Amino acid sequence: MTTSWDRVGKWYDSTVGDEGHYYHRTLIMPNSLKLLKLTAQSSLLDLACGQGVLSRQIPPNASYVGLDIAPSLIHSAKQQKTNPHHQFFVADATKSLPLEKHDFTHAAIVLALQNIEEPLKIFKNAHKHLLPGGKFLIILNHPCFRIPRQSSWKVDTDNKIQYRRIDSYMSSMKIPIQTHPSKGEKSTATWSFHHPLGKYTQWLQETEFTIDLIEEWCSDKVSEGKAAKMENRSRQEIPLFMAILAEKKHV
Repeated sequence: MTTSWDRVGKWYDSTVGDEGHYYHRTLIMPNSLKLLKLTAQSSLLDLACGQGVLSRQIPPNASYVGLDIAPSLIHSAKQQKTNPHHQFFVADATKSLPLEKHDFTHAAIVLALQNIEEPLKIFKNAHKHLLPGGKFLIILNHPCFRIPRQSSWKVDTDNKIQYRRIDSYMSSMKIPIQTHPSKGEKSTATWSFHHPLGKYTQWLQETEFTIDLIEEWCSDKVSEGKAAKMENRSRQEIPLFMAILAEKKHV
């Protein structure tokens, strides 16, 4: 099993750490837990779990299984495991999963779907392993505003505003992302896959999920200096992340 993420596992692990990077701590984890509403009776399937940052945030009595295609990330997840009952497996989340359990109350894929070429297969696996009425949480870099190489910040000096420029949106794209841009062609790279929002809703409908809600999360950082006013305004107006909470339909 090979993946570009296995080659950057050490870099990713050092970047995320035990509790996640800045936005993991301030936005992703707190808001995800509010949406999941996990209890001691809950069971969570964490698809493309990385080094298990979500597992270390959930209620200690909730059941948890994390899967990732990168052996180095699963190795790190096991090393950092704080709950002996949590399980981690090396597995491709787009293929048949090595799990007999088909009655998870919750499934999640956090900031990983944009790195997977065929999201529909993820949705099918989530549906297969959730009980009817089970919740499926998807966290994405915002697909409308954060498109690698096709979106950027620009400044309108006449009106003194910072705005988001979008060069392409409706086309699905496969985009290489350099881990260390300063190294140029010598840098390792991962792949990012862009799809418009309508594709995600189409795939959820196709796999018999209904959408409970969509949330958009903005950065809570604050700028200082001469450009602070326009930077803070644009930061509050252009969200960084999107959360989609879906439910598996009852038969």
